[in-house]
Amino acid sequence: MSSETSPAIDALAWQESWDRQQEAYLPDREERISAMLDVVAAVTNGAPRVLDLAGGTGSISLRVLRRFTTAQVTLLDMDPLLMGIARATFGNRIEYVSLDLRSPNALAAHFADKRFDAVLTATALHYLPAERLSAVYAEVAHLIEPGGVFINAESMPDDGLPDLNQRLLDYRRRWRESRYATGAALSWPQWWELAAQDPALAKLLEERRALLGEKNISSETVKPVSWHIAALREAGFREVGVVWRGLTDAAVAGVR
Repeated sequence: MSSETSPAIDALAWQESWDRQQEAYLPDREERISAMLDVVAAVTNGAPRVLDLAGGTGSISLRVLRRFTTAQVTLLDMDPLLMGIARATFGNRIEYVSLDLRSPNALAAHFADKRFDAVLTATALHYLPAERLSAVYAEVAHLIEPGGVFINAESMPDDGLPDLNQRLLDYRRRWRESRYATGAALSWPQWWELAAQDPALAKLLEERRALLGEKNISSETVKPVSWHIAALREAGFREVGVVWRGLTDAAVAGVR
């Protein structure tokens, strides 16, 4: 099928579908993103330069532009299919960067002469090994203007609650499985199966498989919040701490 006759991506439908799939894992997802944007509002002049790091379909970018209509947004990800949905959503309203964060110094090399007021990421960096994630934190620190902020929202259990954390994870798992059982939400594998049935995503899915293989990248690096705080301090941020928490998840911020 030629590019001239390829069906258009239904960006609105796929954004909605992605949101519902993600909310099955993260029922307080909107709350966490809203808290992240509150921080951005507090440290910028209302027209922030924002890097949506490992941003996928652009969930954070979409909410940044709703909140800050004059924001300059750069969306970075390595997944061709998710980026395709993002491009169909935003057109030329934002900048796109295709980059593999697993590559050493990838950020520093690409953004040698560009700086941001805020770098935001959510549920996206857990696939990086601990050593590489620490290095990414250091690379990010050099991309942020003085007074700017980096926020990572992720699974970050509180070290002092090991037994309760496990109970909370079990509780959330049971809630999530009930959503799947009733058809209220798609699971992660089901979402990708649905995407594979859309002719508009076929070429992008082929590119994704060529780049990533058949398996989706999975989490191997769930670290307690204390690990992230220590890593951000080591990366050179002058202030570091938790700006949001939801059960076993948290958003940590580093101020440059």
